[in-house]
Amino acid sequence: MEFSTQTSASLHQIKTAALGVGVFAEGILSPAAELIDRASNRAVSAAVKAEFKGKPNTHLVLRNLPGVKAERVILVGLGAQEEYKAATHTQAQACLASYCLKADLKEAVSALASIDCKGTTLRSRAQDAAVAVCRASYRYTATLSKPEPAPQLSQFLLWTARTQASEAKAGLEQGQAIGNGVNLTRLLADLPGNICTPTYLGKTAKQLAKEFKTLKAEVLERKQIEALKMGSFLSVAKGSDEPPAFIVLRHTPNTKTKHEDGPIVLVGKGLTFDSGGISIKPAGNMDEMKYDMGGAASVLGTMRAIAELNIDREVIAVVASCENMPSGRANKPGDVVTSMSGQTIEILNTDAEGRLVLCDALTYVERFKPAAVIDMATLTGACVVALGHVNTGLFSTDDDLADELMQAGKQTGDTAWRMPMDDAYQEQLRSNFADMANIGGPPAGSVTAACFLSRFTKAYRWAHLDIAGTAWRSGKDKGATGRPVPLLVQYLLNQCR
Repeated sequence: MEFSTQTSASLHQIKTAALGVGVFAEGILSPAAELIDRASNRAVSAAVKAEFKGKPNTHLVLRNLPGVKAERVILVGLGAQEEYKAATHTQAQACLASYCLKADLKEAVSALASIDCKGTTLRSRAQDAAVAVCRASYRYTATLSKPEPAPQLSQFLLWTARTQASEAKAGLEQGQAIGNGVNLTRLLADLPGNICTPTYLGKTAKQLAKEFKTLKAEVLERKQIEALKMGSFLSVAKGSDEPPAFIVLRHTPNTKTKHEDGPIVLVGKGLTFDSGGISIKPAGNMDEMKYDMGGAASVLGTMRAIAELNIDREVIAVVASCENMPSGRANKPGDVVTSMSGQTIEILNTDAEGRLVLCDALTYVERFKPAAVIDMATLTGACVVALGHVNTGLFSTDDDLADELMQAGKQTGDTAWRMPMDDAYQEQLRSNFADMANIGGPPAGSVTAACFLSRFTKAYRWAHLDIAGTAWRSGKDKGATGRPVPLLVQYLLNQCR
């Protein structure tokens, strides 16, 4: 896909398969739509008056308008003008991209980013446009015997003033990288568990390192993990015949100057299939537990994006990956294991395995003397109950880090909501037989899970993203969403400014 700008002042003179312009509710035309309306002898106004209400997520195709060289003019609904905001703009760009791809068009020009929108810049609107096109172009084909043909759209241009072209191009570049990272994340999470194994994730990291010179990959196998005394992680892995993998992927920018605060570390939960172990899950919808490596997928997608952009900040990704299966070797409720930190854990429920995997990874990353550590995991159903599928759950012991992540989420529409972590919740993890239990009971389940992780993060600034409700969607559109890659990439970009 090629993203670029179209700087012709005469919008009606642009030759293209599709030209997208915005229409607000109650027939109010955007400036670009007004230009096309005048050139076409008010054909746009007539169409809007007759049949188009300008509601969000709607469009109307006008073909062969007089005085307009574009084959099609796509009127995209923007909703009420006074309510037009970043989320509405993103929705409009997605609507246009979806039409262009479904119509098998090879090229398109969008004038939507030229519409001023509160809380945005041209650069951010251009970024949103590129992400929307990349998202819309995603097709899962890996295990289909007769996949649908690949999308034809190969060129997407933003109409902008010549003086603003460089700003728009910068936004498109960032958006394309984020979109590519999102789509890698979606693919990994969509792949079935018999293909996307821990070994497969390790190979993916190595492949990224081959593709991008700033990346270097290391994959630790069972004996190396044992030597590190990751007893908690290995206790989950031992129930499966699939070998575990501990993946370290480093992005080192070309600049020789190291940031004085140290690297930023991303940690991903990589359960490539979660049966629940001995505390086995119900059969219904268990197939979706292939996406329990959504945190790992997000980490790898984020690393792909920042390597493509070659951001000027050292970033280290760590993925602890295994399967959680029931077998004669599997963890049993009541078992006590010793983590890499030396702290002991009583396993009351083997289906609370993500935190057992993550805690050793969070101890391991101390060696990097990080400026900040952010872990992400499809960790708890309780977070879905609390926040649904709109906001990622954000937990942190550092107010500044939490605020930075919240801001990045708002900038990209990949939003998060900060959850409490009061010390009083820690009491629920009390155990009579170990330093802590791995669950705290039904009340505040997502909070106590984060409290558990916090016990392994005393050496650095830390935040936890519970993406159980946002990394995947069920139903007829079942599949991975690619979240929270946009939030993470934007956070990292903000750290470079």
